[in-house]
Amino acid sequence: MNQRKILVTAALPYANGPIHLGHLVEYIQTDIWVRFQKLRGHHCLFMWADDTHGTAIMIRARKEGRSEEEVIAEANAEHQRDFAGFQIQYDNYGSTHSDENKKLCGEVWQSIRDAGLVKEKDVDQLFDTEQGTFLADRFVRGTCPECNAEDQPGDNCSKCGTTYSPAELTNPVSTLSGSTPEIRTAKHLFIELEQLHGFLEDWTQTGDHLQPEVANYLRGHFLGDPQSAAGAKPLRDWDISRPAPYFGFEIPDCPDNYWYVWFDAPVGYIASTQQWCERNGDTLDNWWKNDAAEIHHFIGKDITYFHTLFWPGMLKSAGYSLPTKVHIHGFLTVNGEKMSKSVGTAFKANTYLDHLPPAALRYYYASKLGSRLDDIDLNFDEFISKVNSDLVGKVVNLASRSAKFVKDTGLSNSYPDDGGLFESAASSGNEIANAYENCDYNKAMRLILELADKANPFVENAEPWNLRKDPAKSQELQDVCTIALNLFRQLVIYLSPVLPDLAEKTGELLNDPLLHWDQSQTPLTGSSVAKFKHMMKRIEEKDVRAMEEASKIEAEQEAAQVDNHSEQFADSEQPMIDEPMTDECTIEDFMKVDLRVARIVNAEHVEGARKLLKLTLSLGGDHRKQVFAGIKAAYEPDQLVGRLVVMVANLKPRQMKFGLSEGMVCASGPGGEEVFLLTPDEGSKPGQRVH
Repeated sequence: MNQRKILVTAALPYANGPIHLGHLVEYIQTDIWVRFQKLRGHHCLFMWADDTHGTAIMIRARKEGRSEEEVIAEANAEHQRDFAGFQIQYDNYGSTHSDENKKLCGEVWQSIRDAGLVKEKDVDQLFDTEQGTFLADRFVRGTCPECNAEDQPGDNCSKCGTTYSPAELTNPVSTLSGSTPEIRTAKHLFIELEQLHGFLEDWTQTGDHLQPEVANYLRGHFLGDPQSAAGAKPLRDWDISRPAPYFGFEIPDCPDNYWYVWFDAPVGYIASTQQWCERNGDTLDNWWKNDAAEIHHFIGKDITYFHTLFWPGMLKSAGYSLPTKVHIHGFLTVNGEKMSKSVGTAFKANTYLDHLPPAALRYYYASKLGSRLDDIDLNFDEFISKVNSDLVGKVVNLASRSAKFVKDTGLSNSYPDDGGLFESAASSGNEIANAYENCDYNKAMRLILELADKANPFVENAEPWNLRKDPAKSQELQDVCTIALNLFRQLVIYLSPVLPDLAEKTGELLNDPLLHWDQSQTPLTGSSVAKFKHMMKRIEEKDVRAMEEASKIEAEQEAAQVDNHSEQFADSEQPMIDEPMTDECTIEDFMKVDLRVARIVNAEHVEGARKLLKLTLSLGGDHRKQVFAGIKAAYEPDQLVGRLVVMVANLKPRQMKFGLSEGMVCASGPGGEEVFLLTPDEGSKPGQRVH
């Protein structure tokens, strides 16, 4: 096998926040691929860095009374702590706020200038008057100007894929303050990406640089089809500068203007490589201007546009090698729902590590990740079952049921006849390797577990625990355990990119470090066997629930500390569209409605009623009201007893099929399962009037 020269990057973590389990989909995916390449004997480097510039860092530093440098240094340390916890290894971890990156950005910029791709024009940009800053894309949300989808970010619509400027949004809201920003005019620099249309058309639509669905997406949404009646679509100019105030690198030939974060961030890949080269006596050209070197980027689908159009255009203009492959993955959901900070499902990496082992998540993600852009779901019931069944029950079980019986004798000096089990598993090595190579990890895991399913019956049928009872069968016992441990070792080699800790423990057990893929092709014989130590713990439901609870508490604590009201005030107008405001009423009209605080003292199902619950409401003392409420789909009776609600107390009683209803409880929502009872604030007492 010829040794390949491979440089790998992952999307740069932003320095304004912690690492969460959604980020780890990509970072674990990347680490597995890099470990696999190194296990195959290739010269593979993983170059990485923190993304450190932009308005968010500047605003945070202001709020905390610290310098931006202090904020990003703290984030860098925390990020690397979390990566180490999940056994993610890299060859260099830098920062986009480095001297190397500043110098390289200047060189790339000059190349783009020299190519005649830069133009200057005045731009209407959103300005947050409360924060005193122009708003970057990520700090604006509003309604898409193309498809009218609400709550969209300031650069592109997640629904229809349209790109736009923040000022083009309908009803824009600043996520920094929750206020409506005003439009101000400022000078901006643009890269005329359309001049590179032919090159980008060729690069994205030919070769194996992108997954087919990505190439099709770029053609359909941005490039167009030159062979169609509509023809090619012109590419929008790329706004590459931001006016002061801004935390970043000032553009040398345009004072008081700074490179937009999406310009200097990917250059950080090159700067990180530069740092590694300086430490290791290598040259940057050997990796970034060398046709023999492969360059592989791992990213999420939300930043496809930047890595498949802007970035190749920058590299082409500056004379650097183009990406060999951009590997794009989908998003993470939790128990079928989008991750949410507000409900505590945006699990932080360190919160997970406080309760659960990293190997479990690495394996679960690997079992879900394929070569396409499909989202993956972290279902905790499946997580528990899969890890316990596959890893503990099928893989580690092979060693735990055999190693202790050969602690004194070691492995047999020659490999016994196993009926072709080892040879058959060795022949599967190429198919497993191809699956890893193509990022089809779920296929690789499936193939490996099929081998485990063949190995375990051998041990069960041989019953080494019974053989050990008969001294005359000591050789047979040694042979059986030699086969079992070799099949186990073979599985672990195949799994080692995913489970490096298990690979290390297996090497220690068998006194033979697992360092190369080819070790899976030859049985190990005559080796001593160390005392068996616990290799992998079962996942307990209580530990998962403890992690979930800890995450909820963290979310509540953070919400209590946040003075950024963006999410609070960036409300959708859809409810007002669904139910428009009624005609005005006078204060006299309103005063006729007697709203009172009431306590639900009993709640029960109503026989024969599809929507109703029967509520007994206390207004204090002996004052009771019976109300039939259409909330059955949203609440169980035992959820309601003791709860304070707001009721219309003077509503004329109405005789219903099921009994007399003496009022109405107040609720919001469209109905069905989406009904939300109005609850008075703490301190309210039954019988108090709502004014």
